[in-house]
Amino acid sequence: MAASEQGFVHLNGTWRREFPGVDRSVPVAREWARGLLTGLVAAPVLDDVLLLLSEVVTNAVAHSDSGRTADGRVVVWLVRTPVAVHVEVADGGSANSAPAVRVPDAEAGGGRGLWLVDLLATAWGAHQDGAGGSVWFRVAASS
Repeated sequence: MAASEQGFVHLNGTWRREFPGVDRSVPVAREWARGLLTGLVAAPVLDDVLLLLSEVVTNAVAHSDSGRTADGRVVVWLVRTPVAVHVEVADGGSANSAPAVRVPDAEAGGGRGLWLVDLLATAWGAHQDGAGGSVWFRVAASS
């Protein structure tokens, strides 16, 4: 594993980076992923990955202990394979809520994150235990 100057770890098409559990980490995570994947995947695939990454990091910050504690962290893994881009976002977990798809209210300003993941990803899942929680999704490499 080799660490880069940009503060993330890369190994054979796999990247990992930690972000503070704050709102401003959402666009930073998106731009980090854009920089890694541009030119490696088709533009429509990249668009879907960036949208879903934004939604999942937003959820981690808004609904987990990562966003509720001063030193909360969100960890993002990106894996590019010949057939898909796999993304996992780990957070501090939550005693109050678990990831769930909800039908969005057209009038609401939010609540579409996992609905979009469910709609656009070829597969996705969530896990929560005493150490925290994570949501992962996969987008097919061909559009």
